[in-house]
Amino acid sequence: MRFLRTPQVAMTALATVLACGLLSAPAKAEPTVEVLHYWTSGGESKAAGALRQDFEAVGGKWMDAPVAGGGGDAASTVLRSRVLAGDPPNAVQLKGPNIKDWAAQDKLANLDDVAKAEGWEKVLPPLILDVIRYKGHYVAVPVNIHRVNWLWINPQVFAKVGVTAPKTWDEFNAVADKLKAAGIIPLAHGGQPWQDATLFENVVLGLGGPDFYRKALVELDKKALTSDTMVKVFDQMRKLRGYIDDGFPGREWNRAAALLMNGQAGMQIMGDWAKGELLAAGKVSGKDFVCAQIPGQAGYIVNSDSFVMFKSGNADRSAGQALLAKLILGQKFQETFNVLKGSIPARQDMARDKFDECAVKSMDDLKSAVSGNGLVPSMAHEMAVPGAVRGAFLDVVTSHFNSTMTSQDAVKKLAEAVDLAK
Repeated sequence: MRFLRTPQVAMTALATVLACGLLSAPAKAEPTVEVLHYWTSGGESKAAGALRQDFEAVGGKWMDAPVAGGGGDAASTVLRSRVLAGDPPNAVQLKGPNIKDWAAQDKLANLDDVAKAEGWEKVLPPLILDVIRYKGHYVAVPVNIHRVNWLWINPQVFAKVGVTAPKTWDEFNAVADKLKAAGIIPLAHGGQPWQDATLFENVVLGLGGPDFYRKALVELDKKALTSDTMVKVFDQMRKLRGYIDDGFPGREWNRAAALLMNGQAGMQIMGDWAKGELLAAGKVSGKDFVCAQIPGQAGYIVNSDSFVMFKSGNADRSAGQALLAKLILGQKFQETFNVLKGSIPARQDMARDKFDECAVKSMDDLKSAVSGNGLVPSMAHEMAVPGAVRGAFLDVVTSHFNSTMTSQDAVKKLAEAVDLAK
């Protein structure tokens, strides 16, 4: 028997066939990432927004999970609780030994395919490659390189009291005394342990130099930790405490930067993310603020943000992780992000024309530090030592900074605390 098909019957049959085909075809993954980060200040937020825009522009779905707290300690607490609950975010801002700690627990996704396709080994400096690889495999992607040992200066304030950028710590103290006598806060600072530790490691480098810094803050050599040089470091920390206003306890670093930019303070010791904050407020490098090397011996304290991708059995999230890793080290994002963040690119093949004089100086000083063995990892910013040891440093440094503890007692307590934390 032959059936006659009307147009309506034919269309119904075609719809059925198409529907069956669609149901049987494998669904295409939608690149998705939930991003846990602590870029919440003005400059940092703009930089994070640039990454989100790039990701969404190529079809990705971004779920933002910011945690306030400039040092990242609050974000680390959130991360641990999420992992223990069996619900880790699939992209996390992490750095230093913490990356290898999570990799050792077999929690991180392997990024070898992306790294090979994008040629990471050819464009990243050795120190950064060491940070992001575990047992020969890529487990993180670096976003930037921050220099920690910067002194930020308000030039109008300096001109008002007739001083110039200090080259030694004695000169720093003399400048600070003049600022204080003029009713100006000499040093803008926030009373948080990681900020106290940032001051501390800058003084260690300035007074002791790169070799001493490595001995004390990386190798944890007891002779260095109990040396006369370390006593002098705590002596200088006591002087710094006297140059800070009474409103510093609990103050976020970006609030301290606001004191500098509005002329209430003359100086701030902070990494170059402070520059990102100043630029976000419309300030101009060389006019509204000046960058200078920390007083004392030359060197380069490095801090680098990276992203790790926690393992996921979800196809959408795995696709999102690969896409995000590719974008982060792409030249377009490396330029856009680091101009906004105040840092310099992690990849070393970038043009310099979009970067300001402070960034260009940072690039030049980085090369000099690498060739002259002056590059050291930041203890305060989780690049140098395991978390427990860093915690020991922060406890003693902050205790000394906020008490009448002598420098000799601080040195003794520091060596004991570090030894227990190893």
